[in-house]
Amino acid sequence: MLNPDAKLAGKIFTDGVETAPTRDGFGTGTVEAAKADSRVVVLCADLAESTRAEWFQKEFPKRFIELGVAEQNMATVAAGMARAGKIPFIASYAAFSPGRNYEQIRTTIALNQMPVKVCGMHAGVSVGPDGATHQMLEDIGLMRMLPGMTVIAPGDAEEARKAVVAAAASDGPVYLRFGRAATPIFTTKETPFTLGKALTLFESKVSQVALLSTGSVSYATLVAARSLAESGIGTIVLHVPTIKPLDETAVLAVAKRAGRVVTVEEHQTAGGFGSAVAEFLAEHHPVPIRRLGVQDQFGQSGTPDELLAHYGLDASHIEKVVQVFVKN
Repeated sequence: MLNPDAKLAGKIFTDGVETAPTRDGFGTGTVEAAKADSRVVVLCADLAESTRAEWFQKEFPKRFIELGVAEQNMATVAAGMARAGKIPFIASYAAFSPGRNYEQIRTTIALNQMPVKVCGMHAGVSVGPDGATHQMLEDIGLMRMLPGMTVIAPGDAEEARKAVVAAAASDGPVYLRFGRAATPIFTTKETPFTLGKALTLFESKVSQVALLSTGSVSYATLVAARSLAESGIGTIVLHVPTIKPLDETAVLAVAKRAGRVVTVEEHQTAGGFGSAVAEFLAEHHPVPIRRLGVQDQFGQSGTPDELLAHYGLDASHIEKVVQVFVKN
């Protein structure tokens, strides 16, 4: 059954679900945050249209700074602005930020605990035809290793908006991960969002496995859960938008209830969300665990749907993995 606290208004399993890229949530979220706090500024590295930073630029042209193709400079300028009292959001493709400017993020932002919000766009294989060079699959691992860095992968455009607003109001540095492809919007304005908190979206009366997911693949995980329920396999679906700090209470609770855990992420399995869950459970409540993600490979060109299916991140593959896992 659906958790009533999720307030999803029946949108999860209906046909014709509204879709939008999570990057749209960045555009609307920064405008909303800026209206609430005059300290909010946006810096971009020559990708205002693609990142949706142009939405902020149109509303607040004097609080928007275009730095050109200079991601390393963008990080250091943002750190300086944060030191001066601003709340900077820096926007570029995740392959370039944090991919190209990791040292500057580490030294000028994270080391000094500057409240810069690093926004990595077009993350994951669902960037599609752009290919391996632009399909950032290592960013969660890079950023969650930085001391004091909050790491967020919103599930849909609506949750992305809320995450941006929450990040603007939070202390310290934050990494927010966004996608390019239009994905289902499975939350509503009423769905709760709190930094550091996971959300139980689906739960069978008797659960044989807990499905923990982050980012937009949470929708495919929900679709798989419904199909599994129809075949007699009970699940819990825990959507975890905040990867760091991990909601350890929620993770521990579902692991104890189900006894098995499957994690799903559009990222390398090494060092990502699944690794964070496995590290925590290994120390506090060891259970059998399977981590679904990209298995030590780079991406390739294709449509988003083709690539998600190829790397085993569509609902059908998730369902098959769970079926085998439960039987064994």
